[in-house]
Amino acid sequence: MDCMEEGITMKTTRRFGSERGFVRWHSASAIAAVLAMFASAGPSGADVGGAARDGTGAYAGVFAGSGRTDNRLIDVDGFADWGNPGATTDYDQRGLVGGVLAGRTFEVSGTRLRVEIDGTFGDLSARTDKLDPTCTDESAASEFRWVATARVGVEEPVGRATVFATGGLAAARIVNSVTDIDYSGTRCLERDLRPDPDDSFRGSSTETGCVIGVGVEAPLSDAWTLRLDGSYLDFGRSTHHVNHTGGNPCGPGGPHRPCRYDIENRLGIVRLAIIRRFGS
Repeated sequence: MDCMEEGITMKTTRRFGSERGFVRWHSASAIAAVLAMFASAGPSGADVGGAARDGTGAYAGVFAGSGRTDNRLIDVDGFADWGNPGATTDYDQRGLVGGVLAGRTFEVSGTRLRVEIDGTFGDLSARTDKLDPTCTDESAASEFRWVATARVGVEEPVGRATVFATGGLAAARIVNSVTDIDYSGTRCLERDLRPDPDDSFRGSSTETGCVIGVGVEAPLSDAWTLRLDGSYLDFGRSTHHVNHTGGNPCGPGGPHRPCRYDIENRLGIVRLAIIRRFGS
């Protein structure tokens, strides 16, 4: 399911090599706001030792885990799936991830809250050659170069463990592409294979979206905590074009103009973290 309502889903149109300065500014501003909360929330420095003993205070850690990309390409004009406008192709893949996190927990009117930021890197890419059901000459690929989130959440002690739920903003460097291979033979991919740049695109941009997550933590000692959590990230839909010169119709009898693909990028991550609480 989407964690972003349709009315606020970011829909962008990108040409090859374009950048979205506004999105980068929006993401940086949001993360800066959460960092300001992180710096100002919770107990003062003089109380950090006591805060750590009751489970509140600052913390930082490292994590490793598994990520699964969830990508969907919509052939809006039926260009690859000839004459079938709106045809969809799903492609996903698992990969290993790792990263760092930092945050602060505090209490407001008896409710335990937390603010947290993190950065994730790893092998988060997927590819498909099923765009054209009659031939594998057209392929799509999506890659997450890095992912960062800024979250707020609530937590509740359960015995010696703590369960929590978080949500917030996410940013990622995503590379989406479609590659078309021309050939001169009578059969699929037979003779004189060569990429067709007019019917291909490659776009790299920093996208923003939303994240939700749940997890559980258990203390290893006064200072160290072990965490297991899972997150779902949704980066909405972006728009791209092939047939840039309009040399071919967008489907049988269609107009001669650039033809549209929409791509949805989502991501799921499960991770195990070791966390150091400060002031213990």
